[in-house]
Amino acid sequence: MQVEYVSPILIENISVFSELLNREILIDIYLPRKVTDLSQVSLLLINDGQDMEKMHFQSILDHLYTEEAIEPLLFVAIHAGIERRMEYGTQHHLDYKERGAKAGSYTAFIFDELLPFIRNKFTVSSFKEKAFAGFSLGGLSALDIVWNRPGEFSKVGLFSASLWWRSIDQVEEEYDDDLHRIMHQQIRQGKYAPWLKFFFQCGNMDETKDRNHNGIIDSIDDTLDLIKELEVKGYDRKNDIHYLEMKDGHHDVFTWGRAMPEFLKWGWGKDNKI
Repeated sequence: MQVEYVSPILIENISVFSELLNREILIDIYLPRKVTDLSQVSLLLINDGQDMEKMHFQSILDHLYTEEAIEPLLFVAIHAGIERRMEYGTQHHLDYKERGAKAGSYTAFIFDELLPFIRNKFTVSSFKEKAFAGFSLGGLSALDIVWNRPGEFSKVGLFSASLWWRSIDQVEEEYDDDLHRIMHQQIRQGKYAPWLKFFFQCGNMDETKDRNHNGIIDSIDDTLDLIKELEVKGYDRKNDIHYLEMKDGHHDVFTWGRAMPEFLKWGWGKDNKI
């Protein structure tokens, strides 16, 4: 007699109306079946939640939980809307094309609407810890939110993040990496929060652009430069920062899916090793 396979994950697809963004927002919730006390579980928010099915996220979790490789987590994957480039920017600074105009409203949605909804739905006042992750522009958004509200989070995961986000066009004569990359400036001008941990993933095939002609693509340059800013701020490269560079990695969901287990083991591995 063949035994039907039962996934250790419960998945729920929910639509939440945001008054702040004036639209319905789809979220996918992934929760281990055996969890009983959510106050002892960590919450991970993920931007660009519409990509999780394409990534085969359930299969990734099935494998990790079956192998008992990670602690139980509550995952809330937030689908992006049609104004993604407006909502996923940096909340205090528009880029040179005035993108990111709704990033402040998106941040308010996270804290004033989404987190209260999650707490109410699961009847829990707090979680073991909270983290945020995202892909590409969603990664920039996750870092911007965590950096500006560090007391709410312990970890942030960035996959091919859009750290090029800049205040003037790079073709302008006065453009300077040290002055006009917005997230780098935020790190430089911000305060050190010693509990924060950072995960960065880049692929050598993320792009082909190399604006400073140093033989390193811009996405890797931007990421490594931001890591340097974190180190100057006081973060330890060995204990607080994990950098994954994938030689055959592209700027796509398939690559981020391959990197996801390493991120989850880094953050919530039962033996804390990867």
